Amino acid sequence: MPLLKYEQIADDLRTRIANGEFGPGELLPSGRDLAEQWSVSRATVVKAYDVLRADGLVVARQGAGFTVVEAPIARPAGGRRAGSSRVTGGAPYRRLGVPDRVVPPAHVIDALGLKPGETALRRRRLVLLDDGSPGTLVTAWFPPAVADLAPRLALNGPIAEGTTHYVRRETGRSPAEGVDITTVRLASDEEAGVLKVDQPVAVAVVLHVAYDQDRRPLVCEIGVTPSHVFEETDTYPMR
Repeated sequence: MPLLKYEQIADDLRTRIANGEFGPGELLPSGRDLAEQWSVSRATVVKAYDVLRADGLVVARQGAGFTVVEAPIARPAGGRRAGSSRVTGGAPYRRLGVPDRVVPPAHVIDALGLKPGETALRRRRLVLLDDGSPGTLVTAWFPPAVADLAPRLALNGPIAEGTTHYVRRETGRSPAEGVDITTVRLASDEEAGVLKVDQPVAVAVVLHVAYDQDRRPLVCEIGVTPSHVFEETDTYPMR
């Protein structure tokens, strides 16, 4: 399905930000300039910027327009329902270590449909609480079919446009279905050290797998959250 005009504008700005044309804190083109460039109404440009703002990529500055965010945000694993945005549940984070290719744990191998001994690309981040303390340790695993076509996943640093948009741009594959499994166990010593909690401590573990339209896995994320900060709220209609 072809993109609507506002989606095309949002994607173009995403790409320009990702390519470094606009850095953190820098002012983006005005609504008038973009409206003239794309031959659209100002309302269409505003809609494009609303998409980027929902993605946590830009912020509105009173009297100045829109600027690229200075502190990218990320979400804990899971909760990627259709219509949800990156700012929903998003928080500042720190990238941990350097992305590497290793053999994942058995449950990740199963989730990604890998062969025994096959490696996957691992990226780790620590999502922070409001006071800057550790909240959730997230390990993202990308299968070779995705990582080989999206080389920036292997670089040490955040992907400003978000991995979902970047992977879609590089591979043509988008998430169509997500599966979240939440379990509870004791933290490992390594997890407790990263999360700065004393052992023994219970943690909630969310295993999230995103599948494309052909039910091929795009990514498996494991989110580990200490029990004292884990909370899950679900609002739904009742009859």
